[in-house]
Amino acid sequence: MTTFEVWAPDADRVQVAIGANETGGGTGATDSSVEVVASGEVAGGGGAGSGGGGAALGADAVRRGEGLERHAMRPVPGKPGYWTADIADAGHGTDYGFVLDDADEVLPDPRSLWQPYGAHGVSRVYEHDRFSWTDQGWRGRPLRGSVLYELHVGTFTSEGTLDAAIGKLDHLVSLGVDAVELMPMASFPGKQGWGYDGVHLWAVHEPYGGPDALKRFVDAAHGRGLAVVLDVVYNHLGPSGNRLTSYGPYFTDFYATPWGDAVNFDRAGADEVRAFVVGNALMWLRDHHIDGLRLDAVHAIADDQAVHILEELAIAVDGLRASLGRELFLIAESDLNDPRLVSAREAGGYGLDAQWNDDFHHALHAALTGETQGYYADFGSMETLAKALTRVFVHDGTWSTFRERHHGRPVDVDRIPGHRFLAYLQDHDQVGNRATGDRISATVPAGLLKIGAALVLTSPFTPMVFMGEEWAAGTPWCYFTDHAEPELGRAISEGRRREFGRHGWADEVPDPQAVDTYRRSILDWAEPGKPPHREMLEWHRSLIALRHTWPDLTDPRLAEMSVTYDEEARWLVVRRGRLTVAANLGTGAARPPVTGTRVILASDPAVHLDRSGSGAAGAGLTLPGTSVAIVA
Repeated sequence: MTTFEVWAPDADRVQVAIGANETGGGTGATDSSVEVVASGEVAGGGGAGSGGGGAALGADAVRRGEGLERHAMRPVPGKPGYWTADIADAGHGTDYGFVLDDADEVLPDPRSLWQPYGAHGVSRVYEHDRFSWTDQGWRGRPLRGSVLYELHVGTFTSEGTLDAAIGKLDHLVSLGVDAVELMPMASFPGKQGWGYDGVHLWAVHEPYGGPDALKRFVDAAHGRGLAVVLDVVYNHLGPSGNRLTSYGPYFTDFYATPWGDAVNFDRAGADEVRAFVVGNALMWLRDHHIDGLRLDAVHAIADDQAVHILEELAIAVDGLRASLGRELFLIAESDLNDPRLVSAREAGGYGLDAQWNDDFHHALHAALTGETQGYYADFGSMETLAKALTRVFVHDGTWSTFRERHHGRPVDVDRIPGHRFLAYLQDHDQVGNRATGDRISATVPAGLLKIGAALVLTSPFTPMVFMGEEWAAGTPWCYFTDHAEPELGRAISEGRRREFGRHGWADEVPDPQAVDTYRRSILDWAEPGKPPHREMLEWHRSLIALRHTWPDLTDPRLAEMSVTYDEEARWLVVRRGRLTVAANLGTGAARPPVTGTRVILASDPAVHLDRSGSGAAGAGLTLPGTSVAIVA
């Protein structure tokens, strides 16, 4: 017997429509108060995991909910707006959906765990406890001290599936990273896309392999000592296939986001919407054994309640962490430059574990490339790079030329540890949101790439590498979509061209809807074994190994580090305990004031350390142009 429940506060009548179960049996109500109000030929979906016996209607008909038996649902006492029904022989693999007020249309379940027919189809019953886990001894990995690796399943391998990605986990182990961060898994329209247009937040995108495939991936990662972080989107849903508005006030027009109406976190009906989001987060962590969540664009979440939804999430995850006895964490993406996100709740913060730091990225990217257009306007100097390394935010209450206003708030470096901020030279946004999806390796020479990697992986922050970055992948990573609606696809393509035109990027912008745009973004796994990619891969391996070997590099105390620089000569020296990281971004040789007993790692064989140097300027270390060295 399966209990179906749904929140539909505005409906006067709700039915659950049931198809054939995986054993090919029929359906039947087990509660005498639930009547069969309509019937038709029972059809199985024919998809993975379903041995449905009624294939006469065909998969398309079942996808639309045609021929499913309708059973009346009854209100749930004490839970206003909730409806329920108990149905026999409707277990794992049974197709189903809900019907509101006797409509012809069968809607997918807002909390669907399985969407075998895609974002526009009906749902399928999925039972979490059927999966056989092998990670019983896994207790997680702490975020502090870890190196993250961000990947997009659809372009990580040529197959574009979670099972294919398992085959590359040993590469990540040999690289030395500690956690894999997956871009969104939630079911979205079409086959390929970034995943930020998800409309079924509880279901794993079927082209990636569905819910069992995600569990296989997590299980395999844990078996190799890798944690798994999942990107989730709670600030909006995609424009195609979103049926939540049919059920209740999941959205509000009181606020607006760049992607449409905001999720309703503080208007009438918000209690159930908040429970929907918190329950979703806990589901990924508990039922899929995910170790951490990356919360997309939390600056686009509007919530005026005394307890912000982010704080409520953090409290709930803390409770689950205690219950499971396993490391769990939350990472926010935020454009606010507000350290309250990662400040302890006892100190008036939200209590999140970490946040992405775009200011560090902008400072490093602009220093390496010389780009100062768009949001790079206030970056590019050694001064801003030094500030990003020591004070976290460049805009910490200062004027932002791009925003045309003051922005941000200072980080208390005496109290907030560096590991609560993520540092990266590339990520999906900073590559994919460029006009042509060009990686930084297409712009700067290998020497500067090695400097960028060194400054990220020796920083006091939590470092993150974007897939393919470790070998300076020659493939671009573009923005791509797969919307079936011609008007929506055309609007996205034209809007993207307009956006880049405003920022002065005159390059030809690839059509996001073109299949070739997606195909060109798939990693070429023949590259890592070939020069010059092989050399860059070894450089990243060496840096990550160094970080794991020397506690000085994982020391999160921001107040204990110092940075000196020469703006004109373009060198920068970072001191981390017993180690000194010296980088020469200029083309000529530099002699920064560095002394030590030995060079542990250098990007250029011509780096020379004169151990007899006095420590005065001009003595000690000689760095060729565009080189970096770590000195003990």
